[in-house]
Amino acid sequence: MMKQKMAVIGLGHMGRHMIHRLLPQYTEKIELVAICDSDESSLHREAAEAGIHPRLYTDYRQLLDEVTLDLVYIAVPPSLHYDVARIAFEKGIHVFCEKPLANSLTEARSLVELAEKADVLHAVHFSLPLDPAVLKLRALLEEQAIGGIQGMELYLEFPQWPRAWQQNPWITSRQQGGYLLEVGIHWIQMIPQVFGPITHVKSEIEFPPDSNQSESRVQAVLRLHNDIEIRLSGTDQREGEERVSLVVHGEEGTLALENWCNLYLSGKNTDLQPVPVDDVVSPLPILKQIIQILNGESGQIYDFYDGYNAQVVLEALRKPGEGFADVRAQLMGGGKKYGTEPIANLR
Repeated sequence: MMKQKMAVIGLGHMGRHMIHRLLPQYTEKIELVAICDSDESSLHREAAEAGIHPRLYTDYRQLLDEVTLDLVYIAVPPSLHYDVARIAFEKGIHVFCEKPLANSLTEARSLVELAEKADVLHAVHFSLPLDPAVLKLRALLEEQAIGGIQGMELYLEFPQWPRAWQQNPWITSRQQGGYLLEVGIHWIQMIPQVFGPITHVKSEIEFPPDSNQSESRVQAVLRLHNDIEIRLSGTDQREGEERVSLVVHGEEGTLALENWCNLYLSGKNTDLQPVPVDDVVSPLPILKQIIQILNGESGQIYDFYDGYNAQVVLEALRKPGEGFADVRAQLMGGGKKYGTEPIANLR
């Protein structure tokens, strides 16, 4: 079997995770032939620490022009996603992109069109729907463990933004950063995979006086296709530890997915109790699924259509109007469907 030739563009948190943690698991199937970052010292340091010898570039355009590739992983700031992916598609290279898909809806829609024209694999690094805790939550919902769903709450609450490990020049910018873009996008994308489309959005958002800074407070309602509502609470001034959680209220109990991966279940008259997820078999990581698809096998990924649709909801949250915004006309269908279908008749 021939190895897929891959490049990593961007050596922030996710790019480093890719070269140090993920790629070493698949050395028999992927050859990392090039890495790129605007910081030359970072390039040499990360390559040395990983014990690898790819070609090193500070200009992604030069890399994409000079190196023969099968797959590129895009882990640069969101404002650069469009240009890197555009060039890759023009060269017929498969693209694995970090979220959010692009820096605007116009760019995101254009990327979907370019991906389809190129007729190559296009994936966004959405993994939350395939996390063991989410798969278990989905199974419990299918079993009617809490009866019909009556409503949900989504908490994106941080004592500070950015988090201590997340220091870079753009993470607090209104254009590219903020917890809605960085964290909220995962949940905005996961919710339709489990519960069905988000069709209406109502949002109130507060920003600091500095026009360059990202949001400080968000209160919003996301309405699903079946009229179930999700109340969103976001802040960068939470007291105590951060909370990133989804709470699902049913007629017969509650399911709570707390801080990404801790699942709890209660009945009508019982307190929340931990639900073990050790027995759940997850198809993660997404990189493994991409490798399978490129090798002609089946796999589960989320493509640029999923990335665009999540960005529709995200932008409705970040740029609210009066009352509920109906986003149904903006949502796109189509594309190859690698994931699972949402659960039907949950109410």
